[in-house]
Amino acid sequence: MKKLTFWIASYLKLNWYDRFVSLFVAAILMSSLSIFENYWWPESFKIAYYTLAIAAIIDIVLPLKGWIIRLLLQFAAAVFITFRFARIEWSATPSADSGGWGWWFRETLAGLHPFLWIGLSLLVIHWLFTRWTVTRPRMFGLIGASIVLLTVADSFTPIWLWDNVAVVVFIGLAWLVLNHLDRLQRTHPESLKELLEYPIRVFTPAVIVLSVLLVIALNVPSISPLLQDPYTIWKKARGEEVQVFLGDKALQRDDFTAEVGNSSSGYSRNDDILGGGFDYDFSPMMTVSTSQRSYWRGETLGEYTGQGWRNALMIDGDRVMAEASLTDGGGRERAQLTEVHQVVTLEREDAYPILFGAAPVSKVNWINDETAAVMSNAMRWSPEHWELRWNESLPYPKSYSVTSFVVSLDEEGLRTAEATLPNGLDPYYLSLPSSLPERVRELTEEITAEGTTDYDRAKLIETYLRQNYIYNNKPDLSKLSGNSVDFVDGFLFELQEGYCDYFSTAMAVMARSVGLPSRWVKGFTPGILPVDRYGPPGDNMLDGERYNPTGAGTYTVRNSDAHSWVEIYFEGFGWIPFEPTSGFRFPYVSPEGEELELSLPEEELSESPDAVVKTSGGPSRVWGLASLAVLVIAAAAWLIVKRRQMAMAWFKIRHGNLNTNEQIVLEANRLIRFCKKRGMKREEHETLREAVARWSQSQRRLQDDFRTVLDGFEKAKYGAAGATKEEVERYTNKVRYLIGELK
Repeated sequence: MKKLTFWIASYLKLNWYDRFVSLFVAAILMSSLSIFENYWWPESFKIAYYTLAIAAIIDIVLPLKGWIIRLLLQFAAAVFITFRFARIEWSATPSADSGGWGWWFRETLAGLHPFLWIGLSLLVIHWLFTRWTVTRPRMFGLIGASIVLLTVADSFTPIWLWDNVAVVVFIGLAWLVLNHLDRLQRTHPESLKELLEYPIRVFTPAVIVLSVLLVIALNVPSISPLLQDPYTIWKKARGEEVQVFLGDKALQRDDFTAEVGNSSSGYSRNDDILGGGFDYDFSPMMTVSTSQRSYWRGETLGEYTGQGWRNALMIDGDRVMAEASLTDGGGRERAQLTEVHQVVTLEREDAYPILFGAAPVSKVNWINDETAAVMSNAMRWSPEHWELRWNESLPYPKSYSVTSFVVSLDEEGLRTAEATLPNGLDPYYLSLPSSLPERVRELTEEITAEGTTDYDRAKLIETYLRQNYIYNNKPDLSKLSGNSVDFVDGFLFELQEGYCDYFSTAMAVMARSVGLPSRWVKGFTPGILPVDRYGPPGDNMLDGERYNPTGAGTYTVRNSDAHSWVEIYFEGFGWIPFEPTSGFRFPYVSPEGEELELSLPEEELSESPDAVVKTSGGPSRVWGLASLAVLVIAAAAWLIVKRRQMAMAWFKIRHGNLNTNEQIVLEANRLIRFCKKRGMKREEHETLREAVARWSQSQRRLQDDFRTVLDGFEKAKYGAAGATKEEVERYTNKVRYLIGELK
């Protein structure tokens, strides 16, 4: 212990606080560099991190008085790190013909671009901030600026930076602790020396508290905000998109739904882990001008893992030529097909791995008004998956036109067909994980016991899910016991509510459990037509004479229309879509070419009781929360303005019976307690006069003020005459002044 105390005392002489400032500045800069995640190469991050780390280590370890020497060492280290990690192709040994050493130097320097400039720039920034943050306001300025930078980048970019914010807050708290110790050393060196005789007792509580706060901050579950910022509320109230500067984070949040809670609706990019909930994003995604209302199909996934979906088959697909017919994979010789023409126009700058359309696409007419054969480099068609995949290295098209041949629903014919896979299709459309609980299969067998055909069994599963489970875009995940590791099992027996991913995955798995080949499909529901397409106001929108039976028109498809459903294979008919989600209807086409079920998107959402609850009253709830926030802010502002009057009122409540002398003694005791917190301890054997005399030796500039307080205390404590109210007020102000000077 004595050796540790001696080492700490020796290090204090080396201006230890400035060394730790260098460390804190380097750590904050490292954390802030994450905003360049989508721009910098991995080598750039390595060079930046190592440069800042070495710069901080040199400042901490080397007890050099001259900052120039340390800066030169840091510069040399930055150059070495750049040569170590930069991707450099060394030029040949210079010769007179090649231009000599000047040419070689220029070529080498060009190879170091931009890595060397990144390292040196960060070194200069680190040096400037280390020497700028010499006061507490500047320290808070750097920490606050870093937090603002990270939070703004997190809000308006696809990068997740809350862990970095937590790290910066932790660094700020640690910096504040050491700043307090540094001030204590400068103002009360003897007190700090006494504290350092017990270093474990002094530093252990601070380390424990800061560590606990950091662990909690990094592991606390995410929740939706109770109040949105006014700009977002205003934009959503107008049905407009909230601007995102570096892409749409909603497209990525689906990857983490189970971990981060509610995301925004939109086309998901990764479905390995399903679950959680989402908030509706009503921003337009695309418009579709079509001759037939349909679902706009995207990707196909066939392998269920127990937690989500992935596509086990990696097929390049066929090249797509303009105006060339695309095969549908065969197997639809008994089906009656309806030709559907579509023109898709994107409303956003987002890119997708797939082109959307009614399924299956039979021909690509044009891309961005071009019909050249160069389209073959941009697309691949997978007949088995019915996927029209886009080359993601190319810009996603602004508009395109496709033609599809959609199967007409012939229920009588389907009842005569078997749901069996032909030899050409992979058997993984029937595969299930071995971890699937047996009770899922038992429930499915019970549901389908009355079905006499494969089609009837599929319809029984679909109807059971639609009628017995509730649509909810924010299911109550607390219902999950955690005993079941399977997504479908948890939905069927515990959660019993959810959105399309829950319903469609459950049907696909249940169908496979009784031998029906199925696959999971995602895309978009039809969207909405302009109001005038439904007739004049007041007319019955479902009037058969006025309503367009085919649903032809231009639909606006929003991110809130993102959806998933199921396809089951029937011999002679191919893949037939099923809609198990409560409140939704698939726009089937009858053999006569008319839509079988007339369901509008607005009614689709309203059919779910929970959906009605969550959408109705939304604006009033927002305004109610906004009003509450305004009241809270106003009350807080009033308390700040009236804080002195409130403090005086509270003092009178607590000490209303004290006379003027007792009030002076109370103020003196308050000063004594404050001095004790600042290391100016009054020993047990000392009188107040002796303690004040000792304090005055270390605080000579406050010697007269201490004497005034001491005289007032002794007069009130031992004198016979009572103090006046004016004397009490002057004494209170003097104590307040001393406390302010000692902070």
